[in-house]
Amino acid sequence: MNTERNAKDTQLEELSFTVTGYISKTPRETFEAVADPDQLSKYFTTGGARGRLETGTEVSWDFADFPGRFPVEVIETVPDEKIVISWEGSEHSTGPNTMTTFEFSPVDEGARTLVTITEKSWQPTVGGAEGAFGNCMGWTGMLAALKAWIEYGIDLREGFYK
Repeated sequence: MNTERNAKDTQLEELSFTVTGYISKTPRETFEAVADPDQLSKYFTTGGARGRLETGTEVSWDFADFPGRFPVEVIETVPDEKIVISWEGSEHSTGPNTMTTFEFSPVDEGARTLVTITEKSWQPTVGGAEGAFGNCMGWTGMLAALKAWIEYGIDLREGFYK
């Protein structure tokens, strides 16, 4: 019985991942670069973002390099600290939606920000792993693009995917 319980306790039920990066701007500036659709459109949503990321709203994102506007539900925002979003999952999701959390933590007395992005809701299958790994790549790219844009005014996505 003890062996059965231990095997069950270690069974993977959901895939998730976390990516992090340091941004040399305050949490306020960094939060705004993600929450404000005009700023987000300059370095991430190359086809444009519509709507500010505020609790209870539905916004839409479009990527010129991966055409197709899709809705994003904003589950929660805590100004300068956290944004939780959700969008329609796939047949490889554990539920109907995929959930992503952005956390903005002050570093160096608030002069810099540690951005932590965690996504969950993927099945522990080959298809789920492919979806999670693909999105992990996407969020890592988003963090790099955020840093280049907010610190140096450089758009890393221009010509990157096409």
